[in-house]
Amino acid sequence: MSIQTRIRPFLVGCLMLIPLAGPSQAARVYNADTVEVEVVSDRGREFQQIPTRSDRGSDATRSWLVAEPNRNYAIRVHNRSRERVGLVIAVDGRNILDGSYSNLRYNEAMYVLGPGEEAEYSGWRTERDRVNRFVFTDFADSYAAAWDDPSAPGTIAVAVFAEDRPEVRVPQSTRKRAPAGSLAEDSAGTGFGEEEYSPTRRVHFRAESRPMEKHFIKYEWRETLCRNGVLDCRNRHRDNRFWPRPHANERYAPYPPGWRY
Repeated sequence: MSIQTRIRPFLVGCLMLIPLAGPSQAARVYNADTVEVEVVSDRGREFQQIPTRSDRGSDATRSWLVAEPNRNYAIRVHNRSRERVGLVIAVDGRNILDGSYSNLRYNEAMYVLGPGEEAEYSGWRTERDRVNRFVFTDFADSYAAAWDDPSAPGTIAVAVFAEDRPEVRVPQSTRKRAPAGSLAEDSAGTGFGEEEYSPTRRVHFRAESRPMEKHFIKYEWRETLCRNGVLDCRNRHRDNRFWPRPHANERYAPYPPGWRY
C-alpha cells in the first residue's frame, strides 16, 4: 500500500512504520544500490558529496558531504527496486523516528518506501504529523549532544531492509541510552530545528534480520574537510588571467584607437 504525503511544496511517497519485525532465516536477492540516497536543501539542491572507496565486497557506500552552517536539509531516498523496502535512518547516531540510540537494526522504528517511490525525510519526528527540521549546526548544539551521545557525530546513515512476510510479532523495546563521553569539538552536527507539518500513516512491515545495503554520509564544515585533505582547497590558479584577484589590477580599458566622442 502506498501513501502519498505533501512535504514542503512537492509530493513524495512517505510511509511511517512502528516496528512489527522479527528475524528472518533467508533473504531474497536484490541488486546492488537498491536505493539512492541524497542530501538536499529546501530548494532541492543537492549538497556537494565526495565519494570514498568502499571495501571490496562491502554492502555499504560511504561519502563525505560539505555541510553549510545553519542550513536546513532533507534526506532524499529513491527506491529503485520493485519491492517495498524498510529504511532505518539515523542522524548523528540517533534514529530520526523515535530519537533513540540506533544500531541500524531490523527491530528499530523505520520508514517504508514503496517500489519506485522517492521520499524526503526532513526532520526529527515528534508526532505522527509533525517533525522538527534537520539543520546543520555545531555538534555541541546538536540533537545528539542533548542526549550526551558523541558516538557518531556528523553522520547520516541509512540501512535498507528487504521485506519478510511471515506472521508478524511485536518485539520488545530496544531503546537504550548512549554511553557517556566527551562531546566532539569543532565538528558539525544536526540540530532540532523549526517545526513542520509532515503527515504519515502506520503500516505493517516485517523486516528481514540483516540489511541488504547501508549508506553512510559523513558531513563536515568545508574548513574541516580542507584541513583533513578531503577537499583540495589550495588556490592553484593564483595568476589566472581570466580570474584575477580582487583589485589586482585597477587599470581600466582604454578607448580604442581612433575613437571619437
